[in-house]
Amino acid sequence: MKISKGKVVSMHYALRDATGQILDSSEGQAPLDYLHGYGNIIAGLEKALEDKAVGEKLNAVIPPEEAYGIREESLVKTVPLANFHDPHAVEVGAQFQAETSRGPRLATVTEVDGQDVTIDLNHPLADQTLNFDIDVVAVRDATEEELSHGHVHGPEGHGH
Repeated sequence: MKISKGKVVSMHYALRDATGQILDSSEGQAPLDYLHGYGNIIAGLEKALEDKAVGEKLNAVIPPEEAYGIREESLVKTVPLANFHDPHAVEVGAQFQAETSRGPRLATVTEVDGQDVTIDLNHPLADQTLNFDIDVVAVRDATEEELSHGHVHGPEGHGH
């Protein structure tokens, strides 16, 4: 069975940056399961996996435009420290979920200056070319419920 829209794919992966440093991996864990064609993984990786089958191994090099995008300086904002529930916990490198006009985004604190906090709403991997080593371990038809929900459900149908 080949990977196409509406298939549940199970894969092991290693994600490396341009220098070869491993950023994430499924090594020692269960494979990653996702519903193909529903935007559950980055667009470039989904495109690279199209028409692959169980047992195939591939290296996919994904440019920023098909991964987490190009860094946008307009997504770097300065906000009042008073906006935070616990101002004493705000420090450089802290991350939190922020509601934006583009939906929820991961925000990273890049500077704390007196009563002002600079946050970066760009994805931490924006501007990076990503290298995936993939091993496709299973492909199956999605259930009607998975298709209607747009994502994979786990064992016994649990997925929320």
